[in-house]
Amino acid sequence: MPNTLYGLVLAGGKSRRMGSDKALLKRDGKNQLQRLSSLLEERCERVFVSTRADQRDDPARAPYEKVVDRYDDMGPMAGILSALESYPNVDWVVVACDLPNVSAETLDYLIAHRSDSQPFTAFVSTYDGLPEPLCAVYRAGSDQLLHRFVNDGVACPRKVLINSDTCLLEQENANWLDNVNTPEDLDNSVLEVST
Repeated sequence: MPNTLYGLVLAGGKSRRMGSDKALLKRDGKNQLQRLSSLLEERCERVFVSTRADQRDDPARAPYEKVVDRYDDMGPMAGILSALESYPNVDWVVVACDLPNVSAETLDYLIAHRSDSQPFTAFVSTYDGLPEPLCAVYRAGSDQLLHRFVNDGVACPRKVLINSDTCLLEQENANWLDNVNTPEDLDNSVLEVST
């Protein structure tokens, strides 16, 4: 029987390249926090937003249960590890807030095909054929493996998945995991800046 599934929206980044909070970019009238949390709530027992300590009281993040980073300067790995350590007996669906095309279909496919034996389940990038670690399932107990990589100086989730026994899935839609990091990316996406 599969483990209980929790959802995590990674929203603790500093959005330096974008110049504004990527979690607040809007699609169809909802910001990315609202949209992704809602999608995860329909599929997971509980949903959390990953934040830095200085974002804990941010008004946009206030309505959500939070996992506050236990680590500094580790990028998304901080949020993933903090979630796995906070609730060690559940599997986590992790989704970054800068993925405007993640849909119900994306998450349904990921969850339906998640491995019950491999530590990670992730889509393969349609651009470079490498694992996409920021729309993926991290199984209970995988934090031990992540810590081994971090202790060896590897805090990049993609490098961890490349060098681990990862269940890899083909994307049914080549644009599911297009991300938005810069104003130029924003110009070519379905997202808009909150006003």
